[in-house]
Amino acid sequence: MNELRQALTELVGLHRELLSISVEKMEGIKVGNIDSLQPLLTRERKLVQKIEQVEKIRIQLVNNWIEAEEITDAEPTITFILEQMTNETERLELEEVTIELTKVITELKAQEKLNIALINQSMQFVQMSLDLMSPSLKNMNYSNMDKPDVEQPNRSIFDSKA
Repeated sequence: MNELRQALTELVGLHRELLSISVEKMEGIKVGNIDSLQPLLTRERKLVQKIEQVEKIRIQLVNNWIEAEEITDAEPTITFILEQMTNETERLELEEVTIELTKVITELKAQEKLNIALINQSMQFVQMSLDLMSPSLKNMNYSNMDKPDVEQPNRSIFDSKA
């Protein structure tokens, strides 16, 4: 159980690091500093790989515990293990780390959701700016005033939209 608690504690630490990177990304997005995001994304990718490795270890430890307890029809989850544990001290320690991990993951999800909203807002601003810059055929001086307006496709001074 000690190894499982250590793996969960390591996951908490890694997710906290990921949360701090997510907050740094938010600051970069707010000020529009795209260059500051690249190193953060690289660090984030490395952390995610490390989390995946530790998660594999955690899964293996849970499976090993289930095999050692000779339980055949169980779903290999921490919750199940907590329900089956007899040592109250170990159970409380494991439960505490599990709750902490859940809290950090919830905070991380909320932060990433905020980052996505900020990016979408930035993209809408860029799109609106491009739309304002695209020429309007209605504003052109050389048109036949006797003919009704015929809907023309939008012309853009750029080849593509963001």
